Amino acid sequence: MRKIFFIFFILLWSCAKDKTAYKAKVQNSDFFHKSMKEITDRMVHDIFSPPVASRIYVYTSVAGYEAIIHQDKKYKSLAGQLHGLEKLPQPDSTQEYCYPLAAAEAMLKVGRALIFSEDELDKFYNKVMQEFKDAGVPDDVFERSIGFGDSVAKHIMDWASGDNYKQSRTFSKYTIESSPGTWKPTPPAYMDAIEPHWNKIRTFVIDSAAQFQPEPPQVFSIDKKSQFYKEAYYVFETGKNLTQEQRAIASFWDCNPFVMNVKGHVMFATKKISPGGHWVNITRLACNATHADITRSAEAYVRVAISLADGFISCWDEKYRSKLVRPETYINQYIDENWAPLLQTPPFPEYTSGHSVVSTSACVALTGLFGDNFAYTDSTETEFGLPPRSFKSFRSAAEEAAVSRIYGGIHYLPACENGKVQGTALGEFIASRIVTSQSKKIANK
Repeated sequence: MRKIFFIFFILLWSCAKDKTAYKAKVQNSDFFHKSMKEITDRMVHDIFSPPVASRIYVYTSVAGYEAIIHQDKKYKSLAGQLHGLEKLPQPDSTQEYCYPLAAAEAMLKVGRALIFSEDELDKFYNKVMQEFKDAGVPDDVFERSIGFGDSVAKHIMDWASGDNYKQSRTFSKYTIESSPGTWKPTPPAYMDAIEPHWNKIRTFVIDSAAQFQPEPPQVFSIDKKSQFYKEAYYVFETGKNLTQEQRAIASFWDCNPFVMNVKGHVMFATKKISPGGHWVNITRLACNATHADITRSAEAYVRVAISLADGFISCWDEKYRSKLVRPETYINQYIDENWAPLLQTPPFPEYTSGHSVVSTSACVALTGLFGDNFAYTDSTETEFGLPPRSFKSFRSAAEEAAVSRIYGGIHYLPACENGKVQGTALGEFIASRIVTSQSKKIANK
């Protein structure tokens, strides 16, 4: 009798163990990282502009974060902290959920609603869902978690619908002005100005698009003794005497999804990651280097994504206020008609530098999480044929991203220097306003 009882006990213990064994498997943060990378890949494929890409990142990140935090009480919801975000659906405290599964569901559902290549994302989604099933998530927990993830996704999409993005699709195109100091389309595609009304998109944390308005650019002039001419000539001279290292820096931080190639009468695009996408991938590298768990990784993504999104709104507000002419246009007209920048000039006004603004705002977010002297190797661009680069901190990476625009010939120096000031102030404001967890930093292991 005692032997039968022992066997029965072992069977019960084994069944209970089988039902809970999945819990450790699903905590692999790779689920979160893979989902974010797939969304990045879809955006590269679909050729979203940098501001629109930042919008996709922030809504996707908030969805994943709000679903995952229920497994760790030290994390705080962003409801009431981000403009217009009201209290989200809550799980039933009497029921069991797989929150990593709910987070993947919320992220991918939001991502699918915001990108174009849904079929490819669906393939990835089906693969991820199968991985959760293979991990042993019980059927009832699986369905319940999917339902909760869907409710979070719907809440986020309802919130997104009020940010004025859809309305901005109907606003008028940018009208090219005759003044010589204002932006004109640049070769080879001479594309229309991108997102001239982005400052009308609802901000996330900053009070308004104009809150961190930088000092105005130098007054336009063709006088060779003027400061403006000197700034343009500096770009011209730098472009003619680039070192191999400077060329490498410019190419590494190019991040222009609009690059067009002209071969005879044929024009085709080279698809690249956006500036925001580059910093989202740096976030993944930092999380992996510190062995950050899945919830901490979600926190890192959301803080970076918010900084990127508000950074683009702030920067684009200034771009279409100053409407400054690009170096390529000025140099060709007043210095050397045959000069060409190393990088292809992106299709929007010059001041301030978008990469300078969002790189510094993202760097503030990452420094707040991982520390000031976080050394890492950035392999983001290897899939685009460029070797990795190593940095002693996020700040040093942001500094290099800013100066890369001078080497690339697409910005004047003040756009980069003042852009860094703008992005730093914005990033610090966001860091001081939102609370995500009780803990402050992850040590660099």
